[in-house]
Amino acid sequence: MARYIGPVCRLERRLGKKLHLKGERELNGKTAIERRNYPPGEHGQGRRVKLSTYGIQLREKQTLKWTYGVLERQFRRYFATADRYKGVTGTVLLQLLESRLDNVVYRAGFASTRRQARQLVGHNHIMVNGKKVNIPSYRVKPGDEVTLSEKAVKNAKLMQVVNDSLDILTRRGGHKPFIEFDKESMKARFLQVPSREDLDDIDVKEQLVVELYSR
Repeated sequence: MARYIGPVCRLERRLGKKLHLKGERELNGKTAIERRNYPPGEHGQGRRVKLSTYGIQLREKQTLKWTYGVLERQFRRYFATADRYKGVTGTVLLQLLESRLDNVVYRAGFASTRRQARQLVGHNHIMVNGKKVNIPSYRVKPGDEVTLSEKAVKNAKLMQVVNDSLDILTRRGGHKPFIEFDKESMKARFLQVPSREDLDDIDVKEQLVVELYSR
């Protein structure tokens, strides 16, 4: 599947806000958006153009897409699914994205970014309920247990990366209420579908995304 592999700081500068894409560099204040808080490109420091209503809605959609690392077609499928569910469509959309395996791995602290979490999943380092799963978009259900594979645990270099990621998560404020984590056994449990209040680190107005797709 196609995937954006360019510089992620460029995405943050384009939107003008942090998307939590840089792990430890973000905590140390070394991300590009903090050093150059203007859009990328030759004319980034030029005259700012006032966005139309459509432009504002599009920016919010891009924020969600780039935060969770999904492409347009896949994002449209998530929206279509959320639109069929009962409840607030924007909140349901966020809950579906949060239920992705790569996101749960990131929330558990096994990886410092969602991109790194996707790599762990794709390389067969992650198990769900005792079975290896290498599909980043796999939907984790409440009660599912997410762990590292035996091979991963025996890999000293990989475990150092995991421990560093857990340290970064602690500095960010720790695990979210919908994730239960046992550091001794390196096991994470997805307790429940998160509420919107649980996702206070997602800086997006999801209702604008709903309005965009409802045009």
